[in-house]
Amino acid sequence: METLPTDWFALASLVFVLGMKHGFDADHLATIDGLTRYNARQNPALARYCGVLFSLGHGAVVVLIALTVSTLAQSWEVPEWMDTLGAWISIAFLAALGLINLHAVLSAAPGEVVQPLGLKGRLFSRMQRTTKPLLVAAVGALFAFSFDTISQAALFALTSQQFGGWEHALTLALLFMLGMLVTDGVNGLWISRLIRRADEVAQIASRVMGLVVAGVSLLVAGFGAAKFFSPAVDAWSDGKELAFGFILVAIIAGSYLFAVRSVRRPQLAT
Repeated sequence: METLPTDWFALASLVFVLGMKHGFDADHLATIDGLTRYNARQNPALARYCGVLFSLGHGAVVVLIALTVSTLAQSWEVPEWMDTLGAWISIAFLAALGLINLHAVLSAAPGEVVQPLGLKGRLFSRMQRTTKPLLVAAVGALFAFSFDTISQAALFALTSQQFGGWEHALTLALLFMLGMLVTDGVNGLWISRLIRRADEVAQIASRVMGLVVAGVSLLVAGFGAAKFFSPAVDAWSDGKELAFGFILVAIIAGSYLFAVRSVRRPQLAT
């Protein structure tokens, strides 16, 4: 779990950035990819909104958990063992997601568009075959019931106690959901655009994003492990959570914009 700042503005900014970063989770990308591709064939009008609906369902659970914890817990602190367990679960999942997505890019056939791969997406692959908006949101809600998401929502709620009550917890949860909404919504639009352009440019763009998602996942996992084993790295990174979050989002967003320009350039030339 993250170490959150004690200044309200810095805390709110960090939570929003964490929401954006969470939206770039490989499981999110893979599931939204599956939902969008299925609806591109079965319900084209819904396809471009799958990312938005997924993040709304996911965020609704975050809001519910944050409100519940902030209402019930007045002085309870997160046990140290939970912080350690949560950190290592996150490291293990990020490392696994990074490796399988790196393998997907490197092993893709020359004419193939690379699709992001996730762990939870494989377990609930059948649920991605839906053309109902509420069910798409329900898939997002189901994905929120994980240790990482629940612990983050609880941490937001507990941290907000120093600023007031449930209103601050609600604000943080909504900011987290808004961050997810931005990245997951854009991802849904991006995938629907790639589906319509199954050409060489789309193949290159999908590989760019696949490599970036894999690289960032492995980088975050490695940095998390380094903080755990090296007190010097942990001390150096203390208080820099917001800056690190912005850097990661900027790297992914910059790569996304580069891929989008790659898709647009041939269209402008024709």
